[in-house]
Amino acid sequence: MDIPIYEVKSLKHAYAGKPILDIQHLTVQAASIVGLIGPNGSGKSTLLRLLGFIERPSSGQILFSGRPLAPFSNEARFQVTLLPQEPFLMKRSVFKNVSYGLKLRKNKDDLTGRVKQALSLVGLESDEFVQRPWYALSGGEAQRVALAARLALKPKVLLLDEPTASVDAASAQLIKEASLRARKELGTTLIVASHDWQWLYEVCDDILHLFRGKVFGSGRETIVFGPWQELEAGKWGRKLSDGQELLVPLPPDKDGAAVIDVFSIGDNALKPEPEDVSLRGIVSRLTLEKNSGRILATIMAANIPFIVGLSQQQFHDHPLFPGKTASIHYSLDSVKWI
Repeated sequence: MDIPIYEVKSLKHAYAGKPILDIQHLTVQAASIVGLIGPNGSGKSTLLRLLGFIERPSSGQILFSGRPLAPFSNEARFQVTLLPQEPFLMKRSVFKNVSYGLKLRKNKDDLTGRVKQALSLVGLESDEFVQRPWYALSGGEAQRVALAARLALKPKVLLLDEPTASVDAASAQLIKEASLRARKELGTTLIVASHDWQWLYEVCDDILHLFRGKVFGSGRETIVFGPWQELEAGKWGRKLSDGQELLVPLPPDKDGAAVIDVFSIGDNALKPEPEDVSLRGIVSRLTLEKNSGRILATIMAANIPFIVGLSQQQFHDHPLFPGKTASIHYSLDSVKWI
């Protein structure tokens, strides 16, 4: 088996004594695309900084191609690059920003041609932008220049932290296309933290769901927060805004977070097994999952989105479309607490 480009072992990280990450084991294969999803504060950005070797974990080990790398070492800097959510550009021209990393690496051959190529990857015309100062760029243009500066380095790993969160739609599309071209043409490994779940499901080989600093599941699970109440003797759950009851096993505390993995979907004529929980909802989105070829259906039950994967045959037998009413089923035994 090929050595993974990343192997994380017993990783823990804290800020001022507050635990941020706790990941026992994680591997990322070379030239793959991995998505990171989870709510704000779940540890996605911290994990990217650690994988970028710009912070040292509090404990544990991160192996790169089977070997440990020191944070900020040349070996790490020359192979891994991080594009943060807020782009940082130096107070100089676009050309000097994009060529800066190449000069640091003493890779000065044909700087003009390489800067032009990198800008073209992100949809910026070299003749128009190359001498433009940093302050004359829109937010979307600045993010694309920052990405071009990283693509010019032809990195082994490109880490993207919410790359399209604060840019216009055109820039977002170009950033997505340029990132995927890096994987296709250079074999670059992409690790992307994003709230654009649909895009991640469409392009990623693997998706990791982070919550409270831990990795669990494939991202298809739904996290439902309390407060929970005893609806009747021995029956725990929440009343949804549409009057339905979302049932859970005995919670560890009234504000615990329940992880619910829906196992089946059907129209309202289908009857669940007696031991299953059934909720009605509306189909809001259908997405093709790249790695499995399955159809991911998002069902809104009241204001809570549930995701369920369907095989092509299941989808053929029970076709869905946005706006259709459907029922989802899950087992109380499968509900986990985090």
